[in-house]
Amino acid sequence: MTHSLSHADLLQLKRWNTPTIYNGWEQITGRDPAAEAFNLEETKDFMPQMGPMVGYAVTVVIEPRNQAHREENPEAWSEYRRYVASVDGPKIVIVKDLDKPSVIGSFWGEVNSNIHRALGCVGTIVDGAIRDVDEMTNAGFKALARRLCVGHAHVHPVSWGEPVKVFGREVNPGDLIHADKHGFMTIPAEEQGFLLEAAKFMDANECCTLIPAARSASGKSIEEILDSIDAAGAEFGTRVRERFGRDGEF
Repeated sequence: MTHSLSHADLLQLKRWNTPTIYNGWEQITGRDPAAEAFNLEETKDFMPQMGPMVGYAVTVVIEPRNQAHREENPEAWSEYRRYVASVDGPKIVIVKDLDKPSVIGSFWGEVNSNIHRALGCVGTIVDGAIRDVDEMTNAGFKALARRLCVGHAHVHPVSWGEPVKVFGREVNPGDLIHADKHGFMTIPAEEQGFLLEAAKFMDANECCTLIPAARSASGKSIEEILDSIDAAGAEFGTRVRERFGRDGEF
């Protein structure tokens, strides 16, 4: 699997938080932003100090409670790792935990995060638990998860390389993922090429209109402040319509 964005593009996307990327994405998508963009259930970022992560989705399903998976496919770990290695990076591992909500073990820890880092992965979004948070952070491997836990249980890959649903959002292998402490969003291949330009434009538009209008309120009357914000909002909308042919929100 090859990807259209350059390493430089990905580095620039990583400079903004996920809400800013969303602001750009909603200007270029034909999908319903409220229904098809981001996680619908709460996530927790256990390494917020690492900032956003950006990468392409690789997927795996686990069921730690069911030990039978080890006997059904003893080679599953090797086959799964070869799948991960076959995909161009950077990659974010999307893990669907079939034991949810009764999570009994973690796919992730110090060892597995270091192994996946060696395979070109920068982090994970797991609809279950993680452990060894400090050691994962030391490996440079970011995680959004539901909770922490102590044990690894009998975690064994069940299936991989297929669409999965985590935190209420379906993720397809190869989707571009942007994630931080706010949550995550998925961008399919046909929308990735325009994402950076759109995010840059929307960020600059806010910085040139509404934000300076709000921050120049000192010494003004309430009416003057409201008039200034109204004018800035109108200018913000005009810029969006001229650039994208649609109304923009902030």
